[in-house]
Amino acid sequence: MAARARAGRGIRVARGIALRSLTLGVAGKADAVEFRGRPPKPFPVEYKRGKPKSHRADEVQLCAQTICLEEAFGTTIPGGALFYGVTRRRQPVVFDAALRALTARVAAEARAMIAGGRTPPPVKTPTCRRCSLEDLCRPDRLETPPRIARWLANQVEDCQIDA
Repeated sequence: MAARARAGRGIRVARGIALRSLTLGVAGKADAVEFRGRPPKPFPVEYKRGKPKSHRADEVQLCAQTICLEEAFGTTIPGGALFYGVTRRRQPVVFDAALRALTARVAAEARAMIAGGRTPPPVKTPTCRRCSLEDLCRPDRLETPPRIARWLANQVEDCQIDA
């Protein structure tokens, strides 16, 4: 974790903080956490390359980081920010009850999928070409089940019809 002061603002910035939440059952790393005021209070900032999206995934990620920080520091954090590279602007995020509930639900669903040994099939999007996990995810190959899986599904279906 690297920390530095922002000139003239009395804000300390820590980058790459490892986080975990026992409540949510998640772990990760924060892009940046600003410590503001006296006593210093955490203010999470997540950096994104693109632009704001129509879904809430970025907000959920930031909220999960916030819940981790709240557990670590024993405080309540009312808000944070998403910085988008395309707009070059911070978008404030308020951690209200609805966002916190959505974050807890998404974390629980993800844990249930992992525990059950199942993951959702990949969906190929234009952002896949910039993803470091494209080779592991293989969205081109796995978005449509391989031929053998379709053949097997058809065989099972035929057996059920004949029975």
